[in-house]
Amino acid sequence: MTQHAITPLFHHDLSACNTMALQCTADVAITLSHNEQISPAIAFAKQQGLPLMVLSGGSNVLLPKQLHAVVLLPNITGIDVIQDSDTDVIISVGAGENWHDFVATCLTKGWYGLENLALIPGLVGASPVQNIGAYGVQISDFLYALTATDLSTGEVCTFNNDECQFAYRDSLFKRLPSRYLISQVAFKLHKNPKHTKTDYGDLAETATQIAHDNARDSVTPQDVFDAVVRIRQSKLPDPNELANCGSFFQNPIISQDKFTALKAQYPDLPSYPVSDSEVKIPAGWLIDKAGLKGKGVFPILTHAKQALVLTNHARLTANQSDIKTAQTFIADTVHDKFGVTLVREPVWITETGGIGE
Repeated sequence: MTQHAITPLFHHDLSACNTMALQCTADVAITLSHNEQISPAIAFAKQQGLPLMVLSGGSNVLLPKQLHAVVLLPNITGIDVIQDSDTDVIISVGAGENWHDFVATCLTKGWYGLENLALIPGLVGASPVQNIGAYGVQISDFLYALTATDLSTGEVCTFNNDECQFAYRDSLFKRLPSRYLISQVAFKLHKNPKHTKTDYGDLAETATQIAHDNARDSVTPQDVFDAVVRIRQSKLPDPNELANCGSFFQNPIISQDKFTALKAQYPDLPSYPVSDSEVKIPAGWLIDKAGLKGKGVFPILTHAKQALVLTNHARLTANQSDIKTAQTFIADTVHDKFGVTLVREPVWITETGGIGE
């Protein structure tokens, strides 16, 4: 066996590979630890007559009970400096690196920008797919380029920021889930701590308090990182203890006219301007205000501390049907009360590895 040979795992249990703890068995799974294993994996799938699917950290997907596909599990690691200057640095990161650990490493190196995205579950390779974001920052703000393999042709492609076609919680790769396997992601980060974003929602107050507790007059990137961790841990359940896939609904973006009407009826409605004509409002606030915090359709319930998170109270026995029932109930209730449509954030995977409705 060569050093970079692949090891197909037949009838592989993926239950531990998704944070919603849905029972799922793949016809075949292949762990990829080296770039050189990608081509043999593609050839193997063609030989088996099965479609290919990429499953990263499993923190933003909803899996079916059976996956009739060759599931690729990226585990390519490494952090390398590509360019370095007095003001910024460009680094290339393996798709298999743990996202939160990577953000923490950046802080220790004096590379800033991603600290607002601390404690988001998953791997680096999945971060551009969803264009993950939190506290006023999203991946597209700092992504420099990425390397991905076209699974239909085997061609290795490089995408710059514009070519990723980023939008709110969206990208080219999310729209073409079975097309590309991301192996490396390059970020351009700054070295000036004053550029760190500190003024989003409850982050400012918490970060300022942490700085004060440490006898500092101004907030540092480490304070922001610590504040994000503190806030998220206080509101969000640990998937290892209570199965969930993080934020379940996107924060709706509505027209200014619609927002003005809602604000007149609900003066405490939070908002974040998107443009002169659009406003983003919190989905969690809408769900909470609709009286659904801690509720849903058992076994899928919103979290008691954060209504935006759907939790699975029947680990390894709940299925996609249960999730769809709860999702529909919550979305319909919110729409009936506010006239706002909620859109699911996690990706719905079909039995052949594609995207479902």
